[in-house]
Amino acid sequence: MGELAVRELPLFPLPDVVLFPQEVLPLHIFEPRYRMLLRTVMQEDRRFGIIRWDPQNQRMADVGCCAEILHCQTQDDDRSNIVTMGQQRFRVLDIVREAPFRVGLVSWIQDEVDQSRDDLDQLAADVGQALRDVVELTGKLVGKPTPLPSDLPDLPRELSFWIGAHLGGPVADHQQALLEMTDTAERLQQEYELLDHTRRQLAARTAIKDSFDT
Repeated sequence: MGELAVRELPLFPLPDVVLFPQEVLPLHIFEPRYRMLLRTVMQEDRRFGIIRWDPQNQRMADVGCCAEILHCQTQDDDRSNIVTMGQQRFRVLDIVREAPFRVGLVSWIQDEVDQSRDDLDQLAADVGQALRDVVELTGKLVGKPTPLPSDLPDLPRELSFWIGAHLGGPVADHQQALLEMTDTAERLQQEYELLDHTRRQLAARTAIKDSFDT
């Protein structure tokens, strides 16, 4: 299955922000047009699209993630603090309105599964191990162990989204590409290569540090 139903969705372009499904994103709403967007979506289904804006190229990405408002607190000056959670990904087919805020005609995207379950589980296990190694080696280098969360996703697709959302460094530069992929195995493979490269770099630095410390 690929792209599904089409609908109109208010869009909130954010500079260099990539929201992934099931990730929490707090936002402070202060611009008049986005205050209007907030009022509109709160009266409807509490959903709008977060989509990356590239400040250098002055261009909006083609793929974003629908955000559902979980909590909204509006202040006396009409500014609001909201907490959102990423839901389905979408592709912008057309911009149907620019004012008072941008509205896109979007189609929903979901991952296709081209690999056997066993292969996908093994790939997810390899990615999970590489992730643990990177976190452990980073902790050794900075002298401050950082445990992974106890609720790290087990399912391959959810794990691939979690890594895309949470890992800085080499993964951060690839966030938009990871969001746009519609093959779980392809996303996990890309993340494995990034993590493995980082793991090898950290292992080399740790070995050098250990040789100086002995």
